[in-house]
Amino acid sequence: MKRRFNRFELKYVISVEHARRIMDDLADRAGVDPHGTDGTYRLLSLYYDSPSRECFWAKVEGLKFRRKLRLRIYVPEDITSVKTGIVEIKQRINRTVQKRRLALPLADAEALCDGEFPSCDLDAFDTQVASEVGYLVKAMHFAPACITAYRRRAFVGGEYDPGLRVTFDTDVRYRVHALKVNLDATNHLLLPPDVCIMEVKADERIPDWTTSLLSRHGCRIQRVSKYCAAIARVLEQSQPSSMPMVTLSAMTSFNNVH
Repeated sequence: MKRRFNRFELKYVISVEHARRIMDDLADRAGVDPHGTDGTYRLLSLYYDSPSRECFWAKVEGLKFRRKLRLRIYVPEDITSVKTGIVEIKQRINRTVQKRRLALPLADAEALCDGEFPSCDLDAFDTQVASEVGYLVKAMHFAPACITAYRRRAFVGGEYDPGLRVTFDTDVRYRVHALKVNLDATNHLLLPPDVCIMEVKADERIPDWTTSLLSRHGCRIQRVSKYCAAIARVLEQSQPSSMPMVTLSAMTSFNNVH
């Protein structure tokens, strides 16, 4: 597992049928992710936020520097059997996304996100990341805020594009109850079943052939965050006057896709 990287990330909200056509073209230039079956697997992330939802509002307000903390798992057939959690700090500076993460036994990962230092042995880099997580949890009073879950199919760049990843997320769901990652709990649909979130990620620059492919398929960048869309949906349902309706509409409407 890559533990630290800086990269560019472009996001698109498209129809599942549109995604299939793009994947057909991708197959000629990119390989499938070695994880899962034919590059397909399920992911679940628990996001942490402050009592005033500072991470959510930083996205809404478009701050150029913002950070999120999440605990992620790869979901097996029996979610209660999960043994490992990936703790990740995701930080955006202007257009660049930086990530620092460490994999831990699930109990240690949960304890770290609750502000307790892991009991297992860590190397120097993991110790640094764990210390940063602990600082954020205590300084921002982080607590579990929302879970997102989805099915991902991923493609990876070849020999000449090793930093490229193109991912397609479908069956995107969320919940704001039962906030433990290994519970067999009900998740609510966030996107319509025929809608997909595509992400194009590259370490330095998007390869020319990839930008040509996106242009040929008429893809338009859309700034979307699964976590923020989920929280916006909750606010829309419970406190419709708590934020501008135009912002809610932009974050929760996925009908104008092609």
